[in-house]
Amino acid sequence: MQFVDEATIDVRAGNGGHGCLSFRREKYVEFGGPDGGDGGAGGHVYVLADSNLNTLVDYRYERSYKARNGEPGKGRQMTGKSAEDIYLKVPVGTTVVDLDTDEVLADLTRDGEAVMVAKGGRGGLGNVHFKSSVNQAPRKTTNGTPGEVRRLRLELKVLADVGLLGMPNAGKSTLIRAISAAKPKVADYPFTTLVPNLGVVKADRYRSFVVADIPGLIEGAAEGAGLGIRFLKHLARTRLLLHVVDIAPLDGEPADQIDAIADELDRFSPALAEQERWLVFNKIDLLPDQEAAERVDEIVAELGWQGPVFRLSAAAGVGCEELVYALMNAIEERRQREKEDPEYAAGQRALRERLEQEAREKIQEIKRVNRAARDNDDDDDDDDHEVEIVYER
Repeated sequence: MQFVDEATIDVRAGNGGHGCLSFRREKYVEFGGPDGGDGGAGGHVYVLADSNLNTLVDYRYERSYKARNGEPGKGRQMTGKSAEDIYLKVPVGTTVVDLDTDEVLADLTRDGEAVMVAKGGRGGLGNVHFKSSVNQAPRKTTNGTPGEVRRLRLELKVLADVGLLGMPNAGKSTLIRAISAAKPKVADYPFTTLVPNLGVVKADRYRSFVVADIPGLIEGAAEGAGLGIRFLKHLARTRLLLHVVDIAPLDGEPADQIDAIADELDRFSPALAEQERWLVFNKIDLLPDQEAAERVDEIVAELGWQGPVFRLSAAAGVGCEELVYALMNAIEERRQREKEDPEYAAGQRALRERLEQEAREKIQEIKRVNRAARDNDDDDDDDDHEVEIVYER
């Protein structure tokens, strides 16, 4: 199935039904009086989180959603039927943003969580409401109010405790295959991973966490180069980042690659660069044990790295168990601290909110630049041809 993590849709709630102008007409009742009923309410539009979904692909092709209008009132003081609400199902982890105001309407992080994105109109009043001692046959009614209309942007961010990042071919997909049941594609060429992959890692019977693997980053990713920039936003909800490093890359030095990734993180989102990051040196089976240990020590000393460091071979399964238990303990410690320390929990929420906002602004900025570049290319092409070319989008 195609992975789509962003979509733009138009939603329209239903209009309220009009009030009815009617008078009671019945045998032997000379002055029946007004009996016009009220109109029904228009349908609301909700966005509902569903754990059975993992992509927004349905909203890539169908972009307009409209709830039904309420029915008008009838005689005998009968109220018109209210329209049914419609629910747009999205994956858990979807953020709903109003395109016109750039307001975040909701962040749906739990299965079954719903938010009203367009409110249906109220039904109008029938003439029965306007009778009085001086106006016993009113001909006044009110119309139903229109439903809300909105343009929305749906942004999906995967829910994971640990995020994997690194250069292409660093072995991220091999690592997630080694520690979880996920089976992403693995090959000996760059950018094998084209979409994020999630895997559930079980440390013990009742201890588990979720890890996310995103496409590899390259230098210049913060300006839109490569694939990783599009998916960096998926790291916004993680508690911990694992920076996977090829200990013996075919081109470049590991220390330079580590610095390049750190620089891209900071340029994309300073809040993301503040996230705790562990170094994981992969493919140690390509070097003798002593040489691999010395090489890791040299790189760590060159970087002045103070955080945790792990050496492993994802392909051979060496060192993976130690990493899994260290991650599990760290995640449980953070979960417990968030429960016991309100100040720490508030700080973590503020950091994630800032990260998501910075990621959203950066991605929209890149999109604007790309659109402007395409428009300039179109203008240049028009100048190079003697015939008129019409571009349809």
